[in-house]
Amino acid sequence: MLGIISFVGFTLLVAVISYLATRKTDENSSDGYFLGGRSLTAPVIAGSLLLTNLSTEQIVGLNGQSYTEGIVVMAWETLAAIAMVVTAIFLLPRYLKGGITTVPQFLKDRYDVTTKTLTSALFLTGYVVVLLPTILYSGALAISTMFDIPAMLDVSGTAALVICIWGIGIIGSIYAVFGGLKAVAVSDTINAIGLLIGGLLIPIFGLMAIGDGSVFGGLSVLYEANPEKFDSTGDITNSVPFSTLFTGMMLINLFYWGTNQQIIQRALGAKNLAEGQKGLLLASFIKILGPLIVVLPGIIAFHYFKGGLEMPDQAYPALVNAVLPKYFVGFFVAVLFGAILSSFNSVLNSSVTLFGLDIYKQHVNPEASERTVVKYGKIFGIVLAIGAMLIAPLIANAGSLFEYLQEVNGIYSIPIFTIIVVGYLTKRVPAIAAKIGIISGSVLYIISQFVLKPNLVESALEKAAAAGVTDERALALVEAKAYPHFIHVMAILFVLNMVIMLVIGKIWPNKEPFELKYTEQVSIEPYKYVKQVGLLVCAIVIGLYVYFAR
Repeated sequence: MLGIISFVGFTLLVAVISYLATRKTDENSSDGYFLGGRSLTAPVIAGSLLLTNLSTEQIVGLNGQSYTEGIVVMAWETLAAIAMVVTAIFLLPRYLKGGITTVPQFLKDRYDVTTKTLTSALFLTGYVVVLLPTILYSGALAISTMFDIPAMLDVSGTAALVICIWGIGIIGSIYAVFGGLKAVAVSDTINAIGLLIGGLLIPIFGLMAIGDGSVFGGLSVLYEANPEKFDSTGDITNSVPFSTLFTGMMLINLFYWGTNQQIIQRALGAKNLAEGQKGLLLASFIKILGPLIVVLPGIIAFHYFKGGLEMPDQAYPALVNAVLPKYFVGFFVAVLFGAILSSFNSVLNSSVTLFGLDIYKQHVNPEASERTVVKYGKIFGIVLAIGAMLIAPLIANAGSLFEYLQEVNGIYSIPIFTIIVVGYLTKRVPAIAAKIGIISGSVLYIISQFVLKPNLVESALEKAAAAGVTDERALALVEAKAYPHFIHVMAILFVLNMVIMLVIGKIWPNKEPFELKYTEQVSIEPYKYVKQVGLLVCAIVIGLYVYFAR
């Protein structure tokens, strides 16, 4: 009962503060609703960025991978810090100079309307088909399990899952659809504080459990007993081979933190460039600490349960139930609930933004007033949320999706990132090159990962079996060598797409060079220490890899 009270109390506190902070925001204008009136400050931007990124599929999924592989999977967190630095220094100044509300809006100015529409459609497809239902399902599963909803309500596991899905979906929709970006960002900031506190409690109590009450004693025991788990350089059989850090891994992070509408929309709502850069840099510092929440608990669980869990993805919830004092459970579930809501309402708000500005305003009703655009964007958001809530229970048998989602996202992430990079680095590459880049990038990646790879891997494993190879380690090496890792494939296709676009630009260049005009929406005076702080962040990340290299 105490857990339920603390859960409800913290959740209501977030809702009340979000309402008080946003009640005077003009949400009938595009800037007011989609960008929080371009009034977001550094702490709000940082908190929203982190909570948008961090949710149950990442907390559970990455800890499940670290349970098996160790800290090598920290690449998803630590390289994100460098990507945020690059975004702060190179991309955000251009975004705010152009006064854009969506990333596809820049593509319209740089190329043409068709390129913008294709990109918006790709973003929406990825959000609607994959992200929203997955966030709802994984979040509902975590809440249902930790609160034992089936026993509490005397219903079946399936019924409890559906109840949690609709509960998360409805509350998240209220924030995202009716509150706009500022409500999302404010609630994210409060929950970010809670997540940092609650998330750090798990490894602290876990280390105390294996160190006879001492955190540092537990860390010493953990390291001495499992030194192989603290190697930052993975081999080709790992989910993140060390070589990928120098190829596609950085591209994935740059796309996610620098061009993904779901994420960059927070920085686009900055009151000025300096605040936006400080927000990104603050988030990058905190992101370096991310492995303490999404990697270290998995290693602790491996030691605590002596590697005896049936499924790696059980590592985090099993550790929480084993080491967290009962009086903290309600608060922790409330924080986790906030992280789930953050990811859901952030994706939903970005989907509403893309539809309202890039689809409805552009193609359905070009003469629509800003109030009308916001109105129909909200209607689309409600329909989208209901659709996601209906689809989410259907993926109950899909299993762990973290690595699979990263691979599937390559269908649209690398093509979009390519045309944005070429758009900023060149002035005469034409719109036809961007269209070809989007289509060729998506089609080639699909052929590579879902046609060529399965056939070649299957053939290699059959040959190994015929040769009498049965050792799991040997079979893993055979599979890894049969086809390049999907992160390497992303890098290869990125370079290939750029070459294709540049060749087209050389043969059929635009007659007039593209010039990015300053719209004077906000001040673009940069934060005076942005480069120095950015270099410090990069040095810390490199230092971590050097320290843990074995």
